[in-house]
Amino acid sequence: MSIHTDPWPEGTPAWVDLMVPDRHVAQAFYGSLLGWEFEEGVPAMGYYSTARRGGRAAAGIGEPLPGTDAPPAAWTTYLAVDDLDATAARVTAAGGRFLAEPMDVMDLGRMAVVADPTGAVVGLWQSGIHTGADVSGEPGASIWNELMTRDFAAAEEFYGAVFPYTFGDMSGPGFTYATLDLDGRPVGGLGELGPETPPDALPAWSTYFAVSDTDAAVARAVELGGQVVSAPADSPYGRVAVLRGPSGETFALMSTTEPSSPPA
Repeated sequence: MSIHTDPWPEGTPAWVDLMVPDRHVAQAFYGSLLGWEFEEGVPAMGYYSTARRGGRAAAGIGEPLPGTDAPPAAWTTYLAVDDLDATAARVTAAGGRFLAEPMDVMDLGRMAVVADPTGAVVGLWQSGIHTGADVSGEPGASIWNELMTRDFAAAEEFYGAVFPYTFGDMSGPGFTYATLDLDGRPVGGLGELGPETPPDALPAWSTYFAVSDTDAAVARAVELGGQVVSAPADSPYGRVAVLRGPSGETFALMSTTEPSSPPA
């Protein structure tokens, strides 16, 4: 179990959220799949809800305000920053562009959304009273975040310029992959989409959620209306599957033997 209530170190995936046309549909799906309960936001954020696992914040699910354009449904990874304005300057200098400029989110914190030079979208989060996920690495919580892109070198250069990462090479025959390391500890991954990847596949950050039994969770997801993108398969780090949620968003599941934390 992993409980975390302090601000996450800069560069760590601190939060994930999902924007969908109808958050209630997503809540029914993920609530049953991952054991989440939902806390609706204050009136000023009434179209956003916090998913809680055992009473602890695990993720967010929201929908666009009425009258605004809805982007394609997708999970967004938010990387922790200590000073959003300073990070924003590095983003611009390194060739990123802002899809949502730095902004205050009441007293919760400050956020921005960036497109990196390879076209992948990532969020930035500076903690206020909301530090990000309170639980990670255990069933019902995020366990891994990674960027898969078509230009590994450009992505490595960008993220290395913006964050204090070192890169742990995990490449092998036919694939290029590195861990994003902080103080010698992997906090995420960066990989290159291979030639076998469909040409319409876009560079993107992916979120992996931990489950105790990947095969059972995949079966449950299908019962709930999800689709299997990649069937369960063993990896050195757990049994992994990729799914598509009810609004078309993709996400992954990874098995863990980590126990669940006692309820808060």
